[in-house]
Amino acid sequence: MVDTRRQIPGTDRVLSEPEVAREVARLGADLVKRAVHEAQRSARDDEIAPGEVVERTLAGLPASASAVRRVLNATGVLLHTNLGRAPLSEAAVDALRHAAGTTDVELDLRTGRRGPRGASVLRALTEEVPAAGAAHVVNNGAAALSLAATALAQDREIVLARGEMVEIGDGFRIPELLTATGARLREVGTTNRVRLDDYRAALGPDTGFILKVHPSNFVISGFTADVPVAALRGLDVPVVADIGSGLLHPHPVLPREPDASTSLTDGADLVIASGDKLLGGPQAGLLLGREEIVQRLRRHPLARALRVDKLTLAALEATLRGPRTPVERALRQDPEQLRLRADRLADALAAAGVPATARDSAATVGGGGAPGVELPSAAVELPEHYAAPLRTGEPPVLARLEQGRCLLDLAALAPDDDDLLRRTVLGVR
Repeated sequence: MVDTRRQIPGTDRVLSEPEVAREVARLGADLVKRAVHEAQRSARDDEIAPGEVVERTLAGLPASASAVRRVLNATGVLLHTNLGRAPLSEAAVDALRHAAGTTDVELDLRTGRRGPRGASVLRALTEEVPAAGAAHVVNNGAAALSLAATALAQDREIVLARGEMVEIGDGFRIPELLTATGARLREVGTTNRVRLDDYRAALGPDTGFILKVHPSNFVISGFTADVPVAALRGLDVPVVADIGSGLLHPHPVLPREPDASTSLTDGADLVIASGDKLLGGPQAGLLLGREEIVQRLRRHPLARALRVDKLTLAALEATLRGPRTPVERALRQDPEQLRLRADRLADALAAAGVPATARDSAATVGGGGAPGVELPSAAVELPEHYAAPLRTGEPPVLARLEQGRCLLDLAALAPDDDDLLRRTVLGVR
């Protein structure tokens, strides 16, 4: 009897195969060797023939040297925090490629001397939001709020309505973030109601600023009252508005969502927003407002620790100056077109023996934006047991479970993804 294990090719021989050698150049030797060893183990265990080791090696290689994998977002949540929130536009992805090498991020090519960091993206922000005298960018929204609190209210008071003392993702609470900067909180009003007189009575010589926080991940309804930015502008104290979701202008699909332009026009001295939510760009914290306040933040020592890298700057500028983002396209989708896509996908799956049906659905913005707002969508409905193999497949598909069914909601997926989604479903039966 022939011992087939003697026929298993050695590691060096597998690595010398042209197709494998190209993968070594792309992914690095360590990743490829691990795939080789796994294929050799499969051959030793008689799971594959010795002659299939090279094929199994190539099949076992990742798409990139990073463990981060592309996931098809079929949840119906446009800005899914666990999936990295906003998918970048092609313009932003192209900008990342250009910025990946050596760049003029902090060099004035005309003079050959050091130049202002990120000047072009700051220019893009103020051109997009003319009501802002200046702009600054840090690494996320929480960092922007932390910088504002440190620079403007360290050892002083921040006046904040009790109903706006929110908890954001992963258990981070706005009050704890603010007090960690050395600021003190002066709470006003009650959970559901606050009046202008409450703010006025709380002001004093120790007041650093009034903070307005948009409750972006919940809704309080019923017997409520709040004070808009426009009513606070006459209190002779800086007003900082954390609008959260990153809209720069009013949006027809989300008329109740605050935006930077309106907040500044209404009298906010500083607006804080996120770059990776409704703006549709990379993770970033945007600070827009009066020039003297923004310059004060920019000169603070903490600003250096919170600054963004060249890749974020490039992707953010391309988002601002480029075509409509995937998030914007998703917000403005025609529900009838979504249903047509769902019908076609369900019909194709059903023809292949998959128990799939199309149905109307409701999507959400997610990512701390437009709480309570439902967007008309469409989905393909499958039996619940499809969810787990889809989630662990290649590519992974994250679906939504609803009333014992697996829903593939198309709201966050581009039409170009439909065929890949179909093939992935067929592959996990």
